[in-house]
Amino acid sequence: MKVIKSASYDGLDSIVVDVEATFTRGLPSFTIVGMISTSISESKDRVKSALLTNEFKFPPLKITVNLSPSDINKKGTHFDLAIALQIAFHDDKSIKFNDIFVFGELSLNGVIKDSNSIFAIVLSLAKQGLIKEVLVCEDSAKKLQNIPNIKIYVIKNIIDAIEFFKTDDKSRFLFQKNELEYENININNEKFYFKKEFTEDYSDVLGQDMAKFASMIAVAGNHNIIFEGSPGCGKSMITKRMQHIMPPVNLEEILEKAKLQSLDLSQVEFSPKRTFRSPHHSSTKSSIFGGGSTTAKMGEIALSNGGILFFDELPHFSKSVLEALREPLEDNKILISRVNTKVMYDTKFLFVGAMNPCPCGNLLSSANECRCNEAEIQRYKNRLSEPFLDRIDLYVVMNDTYNDNKNKVSSEELFNNVLKAFKIQKLRGQKELNGKLSDLDIKKYCKLDNESQVIMDKAIQNYKLSFRSINKVLKVARTIADINDNRLITKADLLQSLSYRRR
Repeated sequence: MKVIKSASYDGLDSIVVDVEATFTRGLPSFTIVGMISTSISESKDRVKSALLTNEFKFPPLKITVNLSPSDINKKGTHFDLAIALQIAFHDDKSIKFNDIFVFGELSLNGVIKDSNSIFAIVLSLAKQGLIKEVLVCEDSAKKLQNIPNIKIYVIKNIIDAIEFFKTDDKSRFLFQKNELEYENININNEKFYFKKEFTEDYSDVLGQDMAKFASMIAVAGNHNIIFEGSPGCGKSMITKRMQHIMPPVNLEEILEKAKLQSLDLSQVEFSPKRTFRSPHHSSTKSSIFGGGSTTAKMGEIALSNGGILFFDELPHFSKSVLEALREPLEDNKILISRVNTKVMYDTKFLFVGAMNPCPCGNLLSSANECRCNEAEIQRYKNRLSEPFLDRIDLYVVMNDTYNDNKNKVSSEELFNNVLKAFKIQKLRGQKELNGKLSDLDIKKYCKLDNESQVIMDKAIQNYKLSFRSINKVLKVARTIADINDNRLITKADLLQSLSYRRR
């Protein structure tokens, strides 16, 4: 019995699926088995129409197609092509499918189409080292070309697919890959890509020098940050511009972002521009962390991995959401458990929160009078618990911008500083940026000079810093030292880091 290789998605990893078929005497019928979804069940009509419209005779036999292993749920329209090929070659024993993986949705006239899940499936197979060659349509090939170490063959329709397996010379079907055409830097024989496109520029933000510098530190080291200030002082403006000065990304990160976009059923793009997700404060816990009654689905937290997760009007998010955020902020991963699945997501995002100083927003305003009493202000502040705030690296209080200064800074200037700090971190041998360093890496990379060590000891005693707070201060100081091109953390670096702690 001939077997065609395909695959299905199960949580965050792909599983190899063998498409098998038997043709026996009996009343003509066409059945697909193997814990299939409705989308696969409907492929019977697509396959039959595609073969008949291309002058193939549908065999008058009892046809049973099995998708093995049969104990795992499978879904997706990409099995169409593999099923059609099994039927087209049902009486040809000379055909060998070998280990070429076959993916493609069939239109009723036999043209092969791309589907959203193909890229994510092939990327996962490639990471597991399970795939060497793949047969897809051109639209799929354009997405897959950036995945290293796989050979891609392209066909347009069912006729091409049949000819592909009949011919010995498959070179004319081979897809010619194109390199990513973005600016890049080479560090330790690895390329990191970036795009200087500042559609929203920091030069548009009036004043707020401290907040601008803090946002640059947050981006350079991937540190969590909260902006507190009156309405209109520039919290959201600064946050939206942070995306454009984010550090470069390697090919693996670009592919991971594209994979998440594919699973989110959104447009896949292979751009070094990092993700920016901004859920509304009325969003449910399931939409943010992932949900589903039987199978785990991704939420905003997983989709923002490697990018920015922005919570505007932070205290208005539900208490359950804010408290559940503590684990992904600390461990950089989250486990979503459902009846049939348990899925672990990476959550190495940069968290940005923006909030008013009080319910009416005018507590820090120099022009408007605050209408809140002490109890209302305290109740508002208490929506953010101490354990949650302890996971924030930088806390910036912003004043009014009415007294504008002329010290304007552009996004390009800030990005150049971020790029400099990024190079230093990577040349130091760090796998993660400073904000995501482990306790062991903190001891290795966040070294203080003698003067700053004395100040750190005094700060621990005077401010009663927790172990987590000490690590946060050291990691922020390390990023500031990188921006200032200091090998060791100096007194000035440490004092600036301490100034960004919440009072």
